[in-house]
Amino acid sequence: MQYDFNRIIDRRGSGALKYDALEERFGRSDLLPMWVADMDFATPPFILDAIRRRLDHPVMGYTIDPADYIPAITDWLHALHGVDVKPEWISFIPGIVKGIGMVINCFLDKKEKVVVMPPVYHPFYLVPLANGRKIEWNPLRELPEGGYAIDFDSLETLLADPDTRLLLLSNPHNPAGIVWSREDLQRIAEAALRHDVIVVADEIHSEMILPHAVAEGKRHVPFYDVSPEARKCSITFAAPSKTFNIAGIVSSYSIVPDDSLRRRFYTFLKANELNEPTIFSPIATIAAYREGAEWRRQMLEYVDANIDFTIDYCRRHIPGVVAQRPDASFLVWLDCRGLGLGQEQLVELFRDEAHLALNDGTMFGPGGEGFMRLNVGCPRSTLGDALERLAQAVANRR
Repeated sequence: MQYDFNRIIDRRGSGALKYDALEERFGRSDLLPMWVADMDFATPPFILDAIRRRLDHPVMGYTIDPADYIPAITDWLHALHGVDVKPEWISFIPGIVKGIGMVINCFLDKKEKVVVMPPVYHPFYLVPLANGRKIEWNPLRELPEGGYAIDFDSLETLLADPDTRLLLLSNPHNPAGIVWSREDLQRIAEAALRHDVIVVADEIHSEMILPHAVAEGKRHVPFYDVSPEARKCSITFAAPSKTFNIAGIVSSYSIVPDDSLRRRFYTFLKANELNEPTIFSPIATIAAYREGAEWRRQMLEYVDANIDFTIDYCRRHIPGVVAQRPDASFLVWLDCRGLGLGQEQLVELFRDEAHLALNDGTMFGPGGEGFMRLNVGCPRSTLGDALERLAQAVANRR
């Protein structure tokens, strides 16, 4: 089956955060939304069909997990990443951001610290701060050719602090789309275990390694699978939600190989009934993982072409803006420092002159100054409209 990713879908009035919260979040509603990380593609028909079949039954009472729920996850992980995950390692969680908060409240005393490597997904520091914990920044090193590397010297110092208890790892990285190497992940695991630090790996974009990256020999390596050390110190979160555009259906799950960590965390989840999925979550997950391989392949090819389009358009038509090529996901990190604007001016350029809603780079922490995050998970015509708006706004400033 050939899927149509060029179809324009009007999401306004559907309660979509991306569209219906523009006035609240950006102060105006006349913006083209290219911000929050869900795609404007239709949710795959096989997922919608599975939900419709359940809706044919007239009772929406308490349910048990379908027998194929955990096997669908383990089979998918084996097919996609070549890993063997034991069923008992897996538990439903009600969202990855919520999962971070649960880990903090399950494992960390008030005085204990969380290490975060910015620029990075903003809940990585907002959730610990809101839960009364202290953040220790370990900024990524910007590379001359673009992209980032982990500052392992600084990381070692921070992990050696006896009050450091948790490291949050974005794998693959959001917003820059980095696929971390096995060697980098092994170094993190070795240092974390040596200093008795838990690593929470957010792997929600792990199913979205782009075709160009695969052709270059890059592949996602689940953190728990990089070494024996990683299995002893890791809690990994994943979900089909980004890949299959079902963020509104909470479908996250955790993977915890270590008996001691798993017993403590899963006891916490069970005690608070946080391990019990809503009725449609397992149904959507099974449909995605049993029937979604071809849809995923076509979607990634389309997104990769959108990224090519964005990079080329910026190079040819928007001097001062460099679109960095991600290896994973539908998010593009725009380096706008060549425009010579302060951050407030940069945000005004996008919002008030180009009439675009993007994520302000500073929300991703230190190192985000001069950047904006662009969501290219949309029809090509929508992306073209956005880039034309930005090109005209930049040209008007000359």
